Amino acid sequence: MALNDTYLKNSTKHTGSAAGDKHADGGGMYLLVRAAGKYWRMDYRFADKRKTLALGTYPEVTLSVARQRREAARKQLAHGIDPNVAKQEAKQAQAAILANTFENVARDWFVKTDADRAATTTKKIDNWFTHDVYPYLGAMPISAIGPRDVLACLRHMEARGALESVQRVKQHIGQVFRYAVATGSAERDPTPDLKGALTKAAPSHFAAITEPKQAGVMMRAIYAYSGHPQVQTALKLSAMLFVRPGELRSMEWAELDLDTAEWRIPGSKMKMKVDHLVPLSTQALALIEAMKPLTGTRRYVFPSIGRSEDRPMSENTINSALHGMGISKETHSAHGFRAMARTIMDEVLGERVDLIEHQLAHAVKDPNGRAYNRTAHLPARRAMMQSWSDYLDKIRIGADVIPLRAAAK
Repeated sequence: MALNDTYLKNSTKHTGSAAGDKHADGGGMYLLVRAAGKYWRMDYRFADKRKTLALGTYPEVTLSVARQRREAARKQLAHGIDPNVAKQEAKQAQAAILANTFENVARDWFVKTDADRAATTTKKIDNWFTHDVYPYLGAMPISAIGPRDVLACLRHMEARGALESVQRVKQHIGQVFRYAVATGSAERDPTPDLKGALTKAAPSHFAAITEPKQAGVMMRAIYAYSGHPQVQTALKLSAMLFVRPGELRSMEWAELDLDTAEWRIPGSKMKMKVDHLVPLSTQALALIEAMKPLTGTRRYVFPSIGRSEDRPMSENTINSALHGMGISKETHSAHGFRAMARTIMDEVLGERVDLIEHQLAHAVKDPNGRAYNRTAHLPARRAMMQSWSDYLDKIRIGADVIPLRAAAK
């Protein structure tokens, strides 16, 4: 006789039997009543073996739900599937989904892609994720995260005005999702669905001194700087080499060939992810060689000051030194040496624009539309870099003494 709710409530009390009391409902299903509780069970045969499937506990699992589970199991049997095996596989799949949280997948992505980024870039992304992403998405199964979840996370950054960072964080979140798709942890990347949903940051430019007379004043201040020897050299090379600040800070002795006067920066450190070659002028070479007694036995030419020797100089060091000289961030920044070189070499020294752009590590193509490789026009670039260092010496020695604070007005 089939069970009903009234019978279950009034007539299914434990009688004291050690094995428990069974109340059949048909189709192999019954309610097993023991001292510890009431359990739905289903007996069946599979591969000539008698087996029992647990369908849940009563009253948490109602009679109606238990019957639905019984019918689902019977359909599996009809298709040659063992319901217990299917149940175990479903549990494992659910456990995998819960284990593949956004944070777990992101940390795995960090490890797998570490060689493709500079250490400073990895640190910056990790800081963003730790403070702005993990608190909102970290514990969620990555397969369950949709566009609205990502948008809600990024809105918190928008609210505090970090508009430029929001776009970059969105890109990195997308990279994590694409990695998840490749590894089977997610079906798709939801970040493209956010197009137009985030406020764009207004275009900004790094402050830079580009007028020769004021550039000369700044060079005099740099050579008069009495701070840490590493910072003195880094300031001078910032002007001479006009690489990105992060590239200069992470300069390694292993990347330098002092015999050929060349600095070969691996693509993993470059914004465009392409190897870059920097010819060293005689002045730049002398500055680097003078650093050998100080840091020549370490990894970085400019290791962290007062902290771990395995880390490069802090990203704020050069800007702090400029500020200490009286050069405000609105007047000139560490990144501004690139604009200074680009403008003066073009407008004053008359250097070829394509050579300047190539030395700035910008995307440059030849007349046939092919990208230059890192050694393209090397003799001409070497001459240009020497000419630039000579020019910096000239304006430094011949510059009028003008207070930088007044000049910034």
